[in-house]
Amino acid sequence: MDSIFTKIINREIPAYIIEENDDFIAFLDVFPLAKGHTLVIPKKQVDYIFDLDEKTHEGLWAFAKKVSYKVNSAIECKRVGVAVIGLEVPHAHIHLVPLNTVKDINFSQPKMKLDESEFIEIHKKIMNA
Repeated sequence: MDSIFTKIINREIPAYIIEENDDFIAFLDVFPLAKGHTLVIPKKQVDYIFDLDEKTHEGLWAFAKKVSYKVNSAIECKRVGVAVIGLEVPHAHIHLVPLNTVKDINFSQPKMKLDESEFIEIHKKIMNA
């Protein structure tokens, strides 16, 4: 069964896409911990990140690094944190979370609720970075 991320890749569900190539895609998390919280995924649906083949695994991290620079230059933060949890959606993914304190990457805290205009503004900032 297709994950929600595969549905985004197939454009069945809208998303605020930050970067994309033939193998990977990055988009804003709709339940962010911080403004600019971005998900980076392979287009090939594999549940567990360590089950990715070597080429895809290495490519995913290189792609995430590129995206992190865009997020970091567009969103005011001390740095972009990285998390791989993989329990929410059965599709390997990397969280890029703008950080000012270590508490900003606490996944047990309530998620932000942004309206569409806020997502559009954040998306434009990162796209123009």
